[in-house]
Amino acid sequence: MLSILFYTFVLFVCFQLFYFIFVFGKIAFYKQETLSKENVKVSVILCAKNEEENLRKFLPSIINQDYPEFEIVLINDASYDDTLLVMEDFALKHNNIKIVDVKNNEAFWANKKYALTLGIKAAKHQYLLFTDADCEPKSQYWIKEMCSHFDKGKTIVLGYGAYKKIKNSFLNKLIRFETVLTAMQYISFAKMGLPYMGVGRNLAYTKETFFNANGFMTHMHIKSGDDDLFVNQVANAKNTAISLTPESFTVSVPKKTFSSWIVQKKRHITTAKYYKTTHKIVLSLYYMSQASFWLLALTLLIFLFQWKIVVALIAFRFLIQYITFFNATKKLQETDLILLIPILDFFLVAMQLTIFISNLFSKPKHWK
Repeated sequence: MLSILFYTFVLFVCFQLFYFIFVFGKIAFYKQETLSKENVKVSVILCAKNEEENLRKFLPSIINQDYPEFEIVLINDASYDDTLLVMEDFALKHNNIKIVDVKNNEAFWANKKYALTLGIKAAKHQYLLFTDADCEPKSQYWIKEMCSHFDKGKTIVLGYGAYKKIKNSFLNKLIRFETVLTAMQYISFAKMGLPYMGVGRNLAYTKETFFNANGFMTHMHIKSGDDDLFVNQVANAKNTAISLTPESFTVSVPKKTFSSWIVQKKRHITTAKYYKTTHKIVLSLYYMSQASFWLLALTLLIFLFQWKIVVALIAFRFLIQYITFFNATKKLQETDLILLIPILDFFLVAMQLTIFISNLFSKPKHWK
């Protein structure tokens, strides 16, 4: 039995090495493409539900973007705090702000996709750039950098949405590590011609792309997935671009407790089963190899079975992981995570297994 476990361990290590080099290598050694100099007219769309404080804090960073012509479409998704009043206050001071006030609809109650659809219909420009109320562009050139990729048939732009760094917080590092890993996945696959998701914190596409796909109708019944499921549905090798310049990043407010983070991830993970079959298989193999690597490595070391070879394989696996992750995190400006990779890797696998098991018994109902 130990021999079988050993050879299975070797197989998973080989799979991970292949993945680190040939998949994550796409972002680790990626060079940003030449950007278009044309400034397209853009509608920045922001959907908010009970976000009065975040709007006060972060909306000015969007209003003050250095870009010649853009409007901001603020969607109030049936908030019960002062979100609408805050939006109206900003709109009085800035004539490029449009407000869409969404009331609860019995057929689409607490469904962000319904609210977003109304906001997209109200947008006057063809090019749409999406973010969240708790997001802040990392530079005043965020719109320019993201929209410069609408060129040569590219109608979808995938950006990176980081989370704010909090000192002396292990949870914060774990959240950011998971965010980096997810970004490495979807950016690498996009570079390979297999785009499968994007994040609503930093995503752009054209109005034509949205309406040609009948919007969110194929997955309107699913409470989450306005970003990843839509991209999974419409993105392909020809129409998708990525933006990895630091000026195009956004920074969001991270969760501050394990329980709130788990609830958020439960909502996100429920959409994965609706991905295209090819994407589900490859992603499942990766996460299965992650969990199996740790379980088999610990088992073999406990029984001291071929322990010298096992230790050598573990060391080599982490060496290759360090090389690819260092280059990737350097591009994403997250290099402070590098030294903690083994610990973060282990805890993330444990958390993902916990969330997966939890989702078997209870699923989130609303986006907020």
